[in-house]
Amino acid sequence: MNAKFSEIINSAQLTLVDFYADWCGPCKMMSPILQEVKTAVKDDAKIIKINVDQHQDLAAEFMVRGVPTLMLFKEGKMLWRQSGVLSAQDLVSLISQHLK
Repeated sequence: MNAKFSEIINSAQLTLVDFYADWCGPCKMMSPILQEVKTAVKDDAKIIKINVDQHQDLAAEFMVRGVPTLMLFKEGKMLWRQSGVLSAQDLVSLISQHLK
């Protein structure tokens, strides 16, 4: 998984990463929000979900202490990071800002 993850976040395409857990209530709230964001941004950004229980190595590497934690990457650089539930509008706006 790490090699694939590195390949994805190192691409020129914006990538929104959602670190989540199946047992996390707020994480469950993020799923439909992320679907809405994907519909809005289409191919401008990739959205991937990382289960912190299955990928503890990645959670540790990126110091994920709480879930959900969202991060935005482009060309291997973390452009933005925030924990908690965000609205689709906020995420679409964030992605739009980084497309310029």
